[in-house]
Amino acid sequence: MRASLIASIQSLITLTAKEIDEINFLFKKKTLKKGEFFLADGQVSQHVGFILKGLMRYYINMDGEDKTYAFAQENNFVCNYESFVPQKPSTKIIQALEDCEMLQISYDDLEIFYKVIGEGERFGRLVINQVFIELLQDLSSFYTDTPEHRYEKFIKKHPDLQQRISQYHIASFVGVKPQSYTKTDFYSKLIY
Repeated sequence: MRASLIASIQSLITLTAKEIDEINFLFKKKTLKKGEFFLADGQVSQHVGFILKGLMRYYINMDGEDKTYAFAQENNFVCNYESFVPQKPSTKIIQALEDCEMLQISYDDLEIFYKVIGEGERFGRLVINQVFIELLQDLSSFYTDTPEHRYEKFIKKHPDLQQRISQYHIASFVGVKPQSYTKTDFYSKLIY
């Protein structure tokens, strides 16, 4: 199971056998049941996770309404870096949509990772760059694309997730209210 974490890290940097042992020591197993939170509103993000099995969603609660802005699945890192890096309370929520198995590293152990892994800081920079670019693309899409186009992009980017995510969460992600499902052909696609 740890092989997928090592492979993901090695896709960005080179690791020695000793560094692989260090990584295996620093990342700890964690399980979440469907509906449990990796990070709740107001908590300080203490861990970066790597999903081995399962699915999570990122969302905010705005005036009592959930607004989903991202999903994470197997072989994805999961974290709210906006809370994790400065160690401030999170306004974002990360919740398991399925039972999840993951490996996670604490804030303090990540600092050790950066010191003992030769290219550790480079790895951190590359991951943050990827997260930043995806966030900007998603933000831009939310303001410039129609819900229909966002749905088409979602299906193209995540063809395997359509059957794993509820229509409610997909609707939230593309920016429509769930009660609007039957108003157009687009929304009927979400139902069927």
